[in-house]
Amino acid sequence: MKSNNETKVYNGECLVLRHFEELSKIPRASGNEKGISDYVAEFAMQRGCTAEQDERFNLIIRKPAAKGYEEVEPVIFQGHLDMVCEMNKGTTHDFANDPISLRIDGDMIYARGTTLGADNGIAVATALAIIDMPDMAHPELEMILTTEEETTMGGAFHLDASTLKGRRMINFDSDREGILFVSSAGGVNIYHSVPIQWTKQEGEAGQPYKLSVHGLKGGHSGDDIIHERGNANKLLGRMLDDLRRHTVFQLAGVHGGMKVNAIPREAEASLYLHESEIEAAEARVQEMNRILSEEYLQTDEGVEITLQADASSHPDGRAGSSSGKVFDDATKTSVIRLLALMPSGVLSMDKAIDNLVRTSTNPGVMTTDSEAFVVQSLARSSHRSQLDDVLRTMETLAQAIGCGCRHDSFFPGWPYRPDSGLRPLFEEVYERRYGKPLEVKAIHAGLECGVLIEKLPELDAVSCGPNLYDIHTPDEHLSISSVERTWAFLQDVLQAMKE
Repeated sequence: MKSNNETKVYNGECLVLRHFEELSKIPRASGNEKGISDYVAEFAMQRGCTAEQDERFNLIIRKPAAKGYEEVEPVIFQGHLDMVCEMNKGTTHDFANDPISLRIDGDMIYARGTTLGADNGIAVATALAIIDMPDMAHPELEMILTTEEETTMGGAFHLDASTLKGRRMINFDSDREGILFVSSAGGVNIYHSVPIQWTKQEGEAGQPYKLSVHGLKGGHSGDDIIHERGNANKLLGRMLDDLRRHTVFQLAGVHGGMKVNAIPREAEASLYLHESEIEAAEARVQEMNRILSEEYLQTDEGVEITLQADASSHPDGRAGSSSGKVFDDATKTSVIRLLALMPSGVLSMDKAIDNLVRTSTNPGVMTTDSEAFVVQSLARSSHRSQLDDVLRTMETLAQAIGCGCRHDSFFPGWPYRPDSGLRPLFEEVYERRYGKPLEVKAIHAGLECGVLIEKLPELDAVSCGPNLYDIHTPDEHLSISSVERTWAFLQDVLQAMKE
């Protein structure tokens, strides 16, 4: 494993942040969590805790109650081991082997050109800090650290919860200090697949061009969907639909986005244009740029579409192909219609809670291979009936286009619990420490609380965390002072459980 974190970046006293820097040296992409799981398990056992690791590398770590807390009901502390792996163009990084390179800018910790991994490395670091403090006041703790949360929540779904004694759970996968989340959305992955009929035109298709959308902010497809930022996949589809109405071109590949739970920032298509069509195509791109600069002035001021000659060669038909192999007209029409009609963004707002998205979709990833063009979307809703309705809409769309549609990776929502005992405890401790009320909210993003509550229906859960910004993007950053305050608050809460 290559290391570029030999020199300490964080030199402060906060135990959580010191552990976070150490964790940043260990690759932990979803599906590659064995290394981080082994590290945490060994760390815990060396300090007198027990650590159970299952075949999915989920961990259940138990730390005995502090003196005087032996009779207090056990508490679960929960987070996930994996992280979203995205990087800027031009950044060289191997997420399977390389450590995350950290930098500090004022109060903020960033990574260099990649996602930071504070989502949810900060929960893992907090668990390590708890383990590392032998004199900390708390009831018996069961620390659940799961895998594959960022992709399928597969770790949580496969976790054996039968041995857990705790029926109160603190999820540490939220990103706003001073807010306590008490409900979250469920979701499902939906795939549309257009079979490709290729045609080889031996130069008749024209010259290769690359049509690109870039300069968007992206963000978390749950937390940030309310900001109505541009979706690169949808904007590329919009541009292609516009071009087909004004020019003649051939299509040879479409790609966009990296993760279904991240709003795509970049997308591109491989086109073939005859010389007689280039001027008209460039004019339509220029006009679309003018339109988008107005539409997205407040949310994505850097958005841009470019059309450039492309001399690269990719025989498999990926965007940028110059092989002469193109979609036939029926395939091209189906792909463009699918992108034009695909639901995207906020579909409905919750009328009971201010500024809460009820239902949304995110067409997060587009791929082209030798057989099919595929769009993967993530639909979310706090109402199961609306999630089912989105799924039926997607199936109807597929029937209208004449393409395939399937779904997987359903995860349940987390219902609000009016009789929660944890919520008033958190509110009381927060007001006592800060002299102001704790904000209680629901969240549109998916949390593992819903999965674990299905296993333990009597589970009383809350979710909190420090200030974390631009998650799931290479601009992700974490507030140092917020981590320090949140760590102190968490210790107060655990101590107050004996009162």
